[in-house]
Amino acid sequence: MSTGITSTSEKRMVVISGRAHPELAEEVAEELGVELVPTSAYEFANGEIYVRFGESVRGCDAFVIQSHSAPINQWVMEQLIMVDALKRASAKRITVIAPSFPYARQDKKHRGREPISARLMADLFKTAGAHRLMSVDLHTAQIQGFFDGPVDHLWALPLLTEHVRKRVDRARLTVVSPDAGRVRVADHWSDRLGAPLAIIHKRRDPSVPNQVKVHEVVGDVEGRTCVLVDDMIDTAGTITQAAEALVENGAADVIVAATHAILSGPAVDRLRSSKISEVIVTNTLPIGEDRRFPQLTILSIAPLIARAIREVFDDGSVTSLFDGNS
Repeated sequence: MSTGITSTSEKRMVVISGRAHPELAEEVAEELGVELVPTSAYEFANGEIYVRFGESVRGCDAFVIQSHSAPINQWVMEQLIMVDALKRASAKRITVIAPSFPYARQDKKHRGREPISARLMADLFKTAGAHRLMSVDLHTAQIQGFFDGPVDHLWALPLLTEHVRKRVDRARLTVVSPDAGRVRVADHWSDRLGAPLAIIHKRRDPSVPNQVKVHEVVGDVEGRTCVLVDDMIDTAGTITQAAEALVENGAADVIVAATHAILSGPAVDRLRSSKISEVIVTNTLPIGEDRRFPQLTILSIAPLIARAIREVFDDGSVTSLFDGNS
């Protein structure tokens, strides 16, 4: 393997990894047939991050992969510093790959005197020197408009639905949205699998963070295999209460599918002891052995990211990767 790919027009691709999830970056590099650029990164005694690349990146098309897991602020800062180092080392084009976009849930103001932190992240990447952003299943589509430049919004939908298609009898399948905010996502699933749609109606108690109360199921789930779909699982409160409501309404089986497995705090215990038979996620975020449990299935997003990188490098169409998908 080489550390870069050179096209017929003498463009050179390099792939660089942050320290948050090197296993994913290594998978992507292997798919592309390259090696990751040797990188030295560490903290000084006061916590400041130092980064230096072990080879020239002058004139290259650079792709910087960093997953934004806990501690998220450290990994955001490391990626920003890497982008700045690439800019100062004369990289020709810099693409920030954030498989799970940081601060994506803070995409609008709900009340006065609140930040729009997702917009701030996009501004920081641009200021650091990024020419392009690439991410998987943004929390809301409007985040694409926060960055002043191209944004490649990749979908894990084909990967996840293909797994579900093999796993269940589609004649008995119902796609379920865990709340009203995820109906559009569930609708895409419903179209792709040719399955009916149900919705969980819930009310969130604003005085108790990360806790919800499920009220009712809208749609026919009795005797059905229900697939609860979401973009992320954080503390798993919403998803496990939704699963409980489905079982109480006669669901024969409950499967959960989500792109980003944050799995904070009590999430693993909640999922392990829930009525959910399988939790299907991708590896956009690292999932350590201490956060794995019997029902968990992890699918690799690396082939999709690698294909998108190839399209960008060859000045092709990232959209073409999803042509024909609902």
